[in-house]
Amino acid sequence: MKNRRGRRFDIFCAGELLVDFISSGFAESLDEAKSFERHMGGSPANLCMNMARLGNSASLAASVGQDDMGSFLKDFVEKTGVNCTHLRQVKAPTTLILVTRTTKVANFEAYRMADALIAASQMPLKRLKESTIFHTTCFGLGKKPGQKNIMSAARLAAENGCQLSIDANYAAKTWPDREDPKKFVEAFCNLGAIVKVSEVDWERLYGSPLSDASTAAKHFLKLGAKLVCVTMGGEGAFVADEAGGEYLPARKVEVKDTTGAGDAFWSGFLTAWLDGHLPIDCAKAGRSMAEMKISRFGALPNKVDKSLIYNDL
Repeated sequence: MKNRRGRRFDIFCAGELLVDFISSGFAESLDEAKSFERHMGGSPANLCMNMARLGNSASLAASVGQDDMGSFLKDFVEKTGVNCTHLRQVKAPTTLILVTRTTKVANFEAYRMADALIAASQMPLKRLKESTIFHTTCFGLGKKPGQKNIMSAARLAAENGCQLSIDANYAAKTWPDREDPKKFVEAFCNLGAIVKVSEVDWERLYGSPLSDASTAAKHFLKLGAKLVCVTMGGEGAFVADEAGGEYLPARKVEVKDTTGAGDAFWSGFLTAWLDGHLPIDCAKAGRSMAEMKISRFGALPNKVDKSLIYNDL
């Protein structure tokens, strides 16, 4: 087991930081939701905070509005220990998303504003050189000018020995042209990225249900990805690299809220990867972190004992 840490920051995340208004009760659609509760949201920001909660050194590049919601988000993220040097407040309203509380796949409606205004200056070469992992999402890549700036930073990061990571969390509501996101995901794979994709993401991105997780893993590995993890909700996860793949079953947990479960999983996975664990053990660490998240409503505590995600190793 070889530790992969060694740079000032274990992870540098770039992309959406926004406000989630989650329905107070369980709802299958937004039509059914009668009231909402405010929560901090945004996949890269959630991941970044979860990495910090586990004791990793984490930095975030994101844009929020010069408004009360923007200040709320900035304060929330900083309290978890994330470095917010490259978090910028801009002259646009903070992005918000309406989300259904559910035990399955959430329904949502995004109102995108400030999150897409990430500037190239927020992802400087110096920060990329001092980061072990550079992570983003399809959501973050889904709108200009942030799209161009994040992709340029990803290429620079790869050129300077930084491991790329991408969550292929594609949704037509935020990026209508399906062919466009395919090209960006392919570009990340070509740069040797670690890829996280759910069965729902796959169906949204490629237009057909995923019948076999190994099919998705082989697809991304063939494009050049270094490591692929396919998450399948209550069915578990499949993780693969060039040496082969392995399935990890899910365990029964009382589900209180699935929002942010994927980001929790990926934080456990990447923490174990940084610590030098094998792919299947990274998935086990991810499973443990996801179980913590889905068994509670709202954010995780500001500090999580890292040893808890290694109980199954």
